[in-house]
Amino acid sequence: MSGQNCILLGAPLDSGKRRLGCLMGPDAYRTAGLAGALTDLGHSVTDRGNVAPVPFTPGKHPKLHALEETIAWTHSLAEATQAALQDGTPIIMGGDHALASGTVLGAMRHAQAQERPLFVLWLDAHSDFHTPESTDSGNLHGTPLGYVTGREGFDAFPDLPYPLPHDNIAIIGLRSVDAAERAALQETTIQRVDMREIDETGIATPLNTFLEKVAAANGMLHVSLDVDFLDPSVAPAVGTTVPGGATVREGHLVMEMLHDSGLMTSLDLVELNPFLDERGRTAQLMVDLAASAFGRRVFDRPTRAY
Repeated sequence: MSGQNCILLGAPLDSGKRRLGCLMGPDAYRTAGLAGALTDLGHSVTDRGNVAPVPFTPGKHPKLHALEETIAWTHSLAEATQAALQDGTPIIMGGDHALASGTVLGAMRHAQAQERPLFVLWLDAHSDFHTPESTDSGNLHGTPLGYVTGREGFDAFPDLPYPLPHDNIAIIGLRSVDAAERAALQETTIQRVDMREIDETGIATPLNTFLEKVAAANGMLHVSLDVDFLDPSVAPAVGTTVPGGATVREGHLVMEMLHDSGLMTSLDLVELNPFLDERGRTAQLMVDLAASAFGRRVFDRPTRAY
């Protein structure tokens, strides 16, 4: 993946949940030096600034929080992501995880135009597989995978070009799944990797299984990295902390494997809440992980032929 044209898109979306702060995420990534880290690796970097939602009229919903605003963001982020994919590798700097409804939709549209299948790697403590009906909290950052897979209840959202096939999704890092989501997920073929499996087998084995599937299908790969994939002891700047997450080395291993595979075509960095950070440590760690996905490594490991 050397010499990539990296396109930074800010997504100051804060409508997917009630705890505010993620709208500061894009500037935190800029301040932590994301563009410089990528440039140092030999990539070209263009920062297209922050995306804005299409015009919308706020409404009052008895259950769902900021529904109209989130739909508006879905429209604009789908357009921005699809456009960026035509020119390079978009890195969407969030913003809460509701932004993935738009970024994955944009990637789906682009993949369809390229006549290639889209795969999604979801690195998260949560499955985000709710529907507007099943969510108890009413927070739409818990629904993007439900939306892009064509679950019911998303009639007001943009039409999908096709439901994302369950076989094309892997969720890695799970450790907090609601009962309704668990029941729905068990009816699917989505690859689900919880922290117990990672403890028992390591993180490389299930990830490699998924990457081999993507490569065999000549697929495009959208990666959505949530801060809460990581353990809160190393990444505290997130409003949905769940103890027992991935270590720093497990995070870097995932990113290094993604780079080695050469498969990643777009990347979300989501749920960073700088208001909750400690001297920018979470923002810096997320930048370091992104750099690993684009070629930074501790040692230069040559490819060997046996």
